[in-house]
Amino acid sequence: MWTLSGFSDEISPDFTEQCTVAASLGLKYVEVRSAWNVNILDLKPEQLGVMRETLAAHDLKVSSIGSPIGKIFIDEEFPPHLDRMRHAAEVAHFLGAPYVRIFSFFLRPGADPADHRDEVIGRMRALARVAEDADLILLHENEKEIYGDVPTRCLDIVRSVGSPHLRLAWDPANFVQVGVRPYTDGYAILRPHLEYVQIKDALAADGRVVTAGNGDGEVARTIRALRHDGFDGFFSLEPHLNIGTALGGFSGPDLFRSAWKAFTDMLNAEGIEFA
Repeated sequence: MWTLSGFSDEISPDFTEQCTVAASLGLKYVEVRSAWNVNILDLKPEQLGVMRETLAAHDLKVSSIGSPIGKIFIDEEFPPHLDRMRHAAEVAHFLGAPYVRIFSFFLRPGADPADHRDEVIGRMRALARVAEDADLILLHENEKEIYGDVPTRCLDIVRSVGSPHLRLAWDPANFVQVGVRPYTDGYAILRPHLEYVQIKDALAADGRVVTAGNGDGEVARTIRALRHDGFDGFFSLEPHLNIGTALGGFSGPDLFRSAWKAFTDMLNAEGIEFA
């Protein structure tokens, strides 16, 4: 049985409303990225305490910390960011999350990824060591304009780091937006390293984000293949259907519900059980 989650800050800046809407949809997990318009890694200890209490009150657990680790340029100073990774591990433990989402560093416009490969791999190894010490799993997301934005470089990262504490999060919309056909171009090579799926779709023509199954993200083909392969993990709704903010995408309660319905309708049509 597959487990649904979702970026709850896509619902509302208010954490209570995030949890109320998520629970009303039957979700048992959420992915936490921000609350009260503050990034998850910048919340004060007392705010994290309120967050944990609110989650418990709504019978919700945390599937992953939607951290911004790795969302700096590759030529920016790394040691403070590594300290931030250590804090991300502390937050994950405090909220009971087994995963922390990360990225593989933005490249400057026009930069050749090959010129920065060694620095990227070195930094990713350092992040993975933090995860190893904390007994957490890092999820590398294929964000646009980072080193690992296409399948071959995602594969390069996980193979080169070679740690069971660094795995892949699959974001079909992000692949579409960099000219990749997700299932056709990436599934076969990345499936052995795939740990977590983010549900977001997009149109190849203009990159616009749409609900699952209404874009070019090959979502239906991917979930059929995952079922055939025996995948058993999280599917996290990240609709991005309204506006983008400094903290991430935003949809609002109604559009988040629409995203949930589009994906669950797809699962029901395929006869896939989920919780």
